[in-house]
Amino acid sequence: MREDWQMNPNGKSPIRVMRIIARMNVGGPAVQVSGLMRSFNGTEFDHRLYTGFCAIDEADYLDSVATDVKANRIEGLGRRVSLSGDIRAFLSLVKAIHVFKPHIIHTHTAKAGFLGRIASLVSLQKSVRVHTFHGHLLNGYFGAFKRTLIVITEKFLAFITQQLLAVGDKVRQDLLEAGIGTKEKFGLMPPGLAIGTLPSKNDALTFFGLNNERLQCAFIGRVTQIKRPDRFLDVVSEIKKRQINLDFFIAGNGELLEACRERIIAEDLPVKVLGWQSNIEKVLSAADIVVLTSDNEGTPLSLIQAGMAGLPVVSTNVGSVPEVVLDNATGLITSLDVQEIADALEKLATDKALRERLGLAAQEFTLGHFGVQRLVHDHEELYKKLLASRAKS
Repeated sequence: MREDWQMNPNGKSPIRVMRIIARMNVGGPAVQVSGLMRSFNGTEFDHRLYTGFCAIDEADYLDSVATDVKANRIEGLGRRVSLSGDIRAFLSLVKAIHVFKPHIIHTHTAKAGFLGRIASLVSLQKSVRVHTFHGHLLNGYFGAFKRTLIVITEKFLAFITQQLLAVGDKVRQDLLEAGIGTKEKFGLMPPGLAIGTLPSKNDALTFFGLNNERLQCAFIGRVTQIKRPDRFLDVVSEIKKRQINLDFFIAGNGELLEACRERIIAEDLPVKVLGWQSNIEKVLSAADIVVLTSDNEGTPLSLIQAGMAGLPVVSTNVGSVPEVVLDNATGLITSLDVQEIADALEKLATDKALRERLGLAAQEFTLGHFGVQRLVHDHEELYKKLLASRAKS
């Protein structure tokens, strides 16, 4: 093996890692990638981020939160699918690969996974290809025909990829059952993150203009169809009917936010719309409970963050939620039924001791299993292992 394909600690060239993600919109993948970019060992690794631009209706995590993270912007590598834009992004990636000559090309999210891995193949570089599934598009996004096309495409991409990773075991099992990848190629890479010091609760409530005499339940995340904000508002309506001492707020943005505003006003629901907030610690400090009503999830970081802040959660039983929330131990997991979600919220809202017990257990569990240093260490060790295997082959 050539010397420049070996890692540093003994004076050799650093491992060159090219990390590709379609866009760094506010959400789980952006948080994960930012944590990796900040914390990798700069002596052993030359680690570079390549990403596109967010849409007008999306908040860019690099501009609003991770302002310290440097990125190489690729035109056309955003959310929007267009032939001309995708070709431009593809050619830019091929050129970047030729210039950087990465040992590892690690792609995140579906579009970047497709363009990045095909660009790697076409470039004829000896890069090891790695792809992380932060979730999948198999359920709740497309009809049967498009789903079949996605599965066929992902099967091919898995074939040309040396290492596949999933953020949760349920995500991995769903993909394997669809025939995407093999057990030998598929690893598990749970999320890792950190939150800062929480401000005082009174300060947070005052800042957001929330009622400090009522409990506050937070909906945190993108206000999009897969997150089912309509179901969330159905739950709020039911809680209102039951006259439970519980108010709600939405901390997030998305294409369905305005429709939510209209319904909140029309039905006089006890929900305050905060919009997207860059200071997650302030949001968590204002909350007493966090709720998630999604139809599909990967491994939701909002629930990990809630746990780290010592908050109990109520969540639908989707994706890898049970790997983040231990039912009746750190939170309550429900079906998709509105009444069942409302029952769980009522249970927490009316039992302070239960909220405190679940919150403390959630904090201990999430801090122990989902820290950012663990995520960084696992990635560094994986890359070294993959290159060592390549050297032997």
